[in-house]
Amino acid sequence: GIGMGMTAPVSITAFPAEDGSLQQKVKVSLRIPSQFQANPPCPSDESIKIEEKQGMTIYSMQFGGYAKEVDYVSYAAKLRSALGSEATYRKDFYFCNGYDPPMKPYGRRNEVWFVKE
Repeated sequence: GIGMGMTAPVSITAFPAEDGSLQQKVKVSLRIPSQFQANPPCPSDESIKIEEKQGMTIYSMQFGGYAKEVDYVSYAAKLRSALGSEATYRKDFYFCNGYDPPMKPYGRRNEVWFVKE
């Protein structure tokens, strides 16, 4: 019953398949605004869960435009290539992040995050 507005980034947890494409299962995460952190409102839809994420160190690559699945897959491959074989990070998922509302046509910011192990 409380409107919290949109937060950024909108983060989608992607689960890559063997060929690098994304599996059909995804998890969308929204940050709860600061004023609700201590006591978040209870979701009225039981498919919505409140999770607390611990701090993490990430490897990130930023890109612009209206991001589609193919863009996230492409930039994940570029990030993987840039990191080489020395960096250790989770290979079973990564985060696809968008920072802008749909009506912002220019200067859009998107990121791919790999979580450091």
